[in-house]
Amino acid sequence: MAGEKLSRATVVERALRLGDEEGVEAITIRRLAQELGVTPMALYWHFKSKDELLVGIVDHALASLRADRSAADPWAKQLRAMVEVLVTVMREHPSLPDLMHSVAKDEGESFQRATEDALALLAAGGFGVEEAYWVASYLLHAAIGAVNAQPGCPATVPVDEAPEWRRKKRLMLESLPADRFPMMVAFGATYSRAPDTEHYFSFCVDLIMAAVESMAPDRRNVEA
Repeated sequence: MAGEKLSRATVVERALRLGDEEGVEAITIRRLAQELGVTPMALYWHFKSKDELLVGIVDHALASLRADRSAADPWAKQLRAMVEVLVTVMREHPSLPDLMHSVAKDEGESFQRATEDALALLAAGGFGVEEAYWVASYLLHAAIGAVNAQPGCPATVPVDEAPEWRRKKRLMLESLPADRFPMMVAFGATYSRAPDTEHYFSFCVDLIMAAVESMAPDRRNVEA
């Protein structure tokens, strides 16, 4: 009965929040059951194993990752929008990049649909299906890398301790021998302020898409 009262969406949303707050390793059937106030058996109503649960989490999180097939926008603009949505979702859910690496995401319908959409858009740009898949994989992992490498303090550093963390980082870099590491020393000065993360992510998407657009066999319809 408890399993019937719990919706699948409720389970995966709580599991995703648990992962965001405490890390992917915190997501277990037993811990999730405690969080929801039910027995572990109630969760098996929806998911037969932890692996199936993790796939369900990714599938739920990627539900908004789709191309608008009715849009008149060029293929590259639609593909860029998909990359932007992917980056946004992973920024909202810090546990998602790790989950994307560790689970069989291609078993989920959302990922399958997003891949199909991306392949169709890349085909419109002149890529063959095999190369289109390579590009789609590149876009996925480049987006994950961009989120994992975002500038600023590690996620474990409390917000009120960020200025001190940046100060120490700046001192460390600026103390390097300037004759051997002039660029690193110069970079150290950027830690005098909080990073502009919005500019960073916009720049990353531009960088990622520039590579795809420059190699598209049919570049006639790349420009928006």
